[in-house]
Amino acid sequence: MTRYLVVAHQTVTSPELLEKVRVIREQHKDAEFVLLVPATPVRHLLFRRGDEHDAEATARKRVERGRALFAKKGLALHDAKVGAPDPAVAIDHEVEADSAYTGFVISTLPAEKSQWLGMDLPRTVQSKYQLPVHHVVAALPPGW
Repeated sequence: MTRYLVVAHQTVTSPELLEKVRVIREQHKDAEFVLLVPATPVRHLLFRRGDEHDAEATARKRVERGRALFAKKGLALHDAKVGAPDPAVAIDHEVEADSAYTGFVISTLPAEKSQWLGMDLPRTVQSKYQLPVHHVVAALPPGW
């Protein structure tokens, strides 16, 4: 069995992410996916809604939106959860709790808007865990 940790926040419902997960599922019929949404502080979000105390609530809403959209597209998730505010720490905690992952799907905004790319998250995860990392760049809505 192959299990992928899908890490996303603002891009959790992006068509690009859903397509990547669909392609992986086609290639590995037994693939399972766990969605991890870090509780990113609201001030760090491109699409700011709420105040600083809403980080976990915002992440929980994205988890639920992601779970619903994945299911609607026939891509049922094995699990979906909120992680630590720092995505690298959130990934570390999840891998410590479940070492059965065979790869990662990391979804980011484009480079000019992405804090995760600023911290070189996909390369950091690949280097640390020596597992495949599929980096997905979600398109910004028109006008951004």
